[in-house]
Amino acid sequence: MLEKLRKKIKEIIAREKIPDAEVEIRAKPLSPEEAIGNPEHEDYPLLKGRERLMEARFRDSRGVAFSDMFGNFNSTLSEILNMELKNNFRRAIFVATINAVLRELKFVENTIHCRNEDLIICAGKLYGFIAENFGNPKIFLCGLQPRFAETLSSHFTTKITDMDAANFGKTFTGVKVESPDKTEEYIEWCDLIFATGSTFVNNTARELIESGKKTVFYGVTGAGPCFLLNLKRYCPCSK
Repeated sequence: MLEKLRKKIKEIIAREKIPDAEVEIRAKPLSPEEAIGNPEHEDYPLLKGRERLMEARFRDSRGVAFSDMFGNFNSTLSEILNMELKNNFRRAIFVATINAVLRELKFVENTIHCRNEDLIICAGKLYGFIAENFGNPKIFLCGLQPRFAETLSSHFTTKITDMDAANFGKTFTGVKVESPDKTEEYIEWCDLIFATGSTFVNNTARELIESGKKTVFYGVTGAGPCFLLNLKRYCPCSK
């Protein structure tokens, strides 16, 4: 999946004739306040310190990607697009760069995370989005976003997994968060996969996409990957 993304973004860069000599990618982790402001709830992964948004800047545009491995990184566009994607840190830089480049080239919008009360507004729009597009599906929420978990488990038959062991056993309207060991079972069970775009960074998106199940990726991380792979994304309040 990552190699497919690499191939497609390289084709666009070649077609747009972007000279590598003029391009420098600056990537850094954003603080929680820089990323999402001061939302009402304190249970988002960014506020717990386990993840950060890695931000890449390309010319006048910014793109971000969630990662549990983060730090500063400066390089050229070609070096980033050709580097070995061996861990979450490098994959986050790669995805954030794709998002920034595609935004600068006006292929995508909504690459900057929503802030403050917009996180609640986003969750409030979710029921209508699901009902209008998919009816009343059984939903596999892959990657815990607490407000989404509350909304989905209140209105639909839902199962949830997360990568963070600290979330295992938490419940939302009686639905327990399970480990990724349940992924295969829940894919088979569900009608709709609603997955975090972070799966492109932790390298688990392929299993979801190739399952053949209807799949929607949520959040800013998936902006570029969803465009390149023609996948559906939910991220109504991002900028």
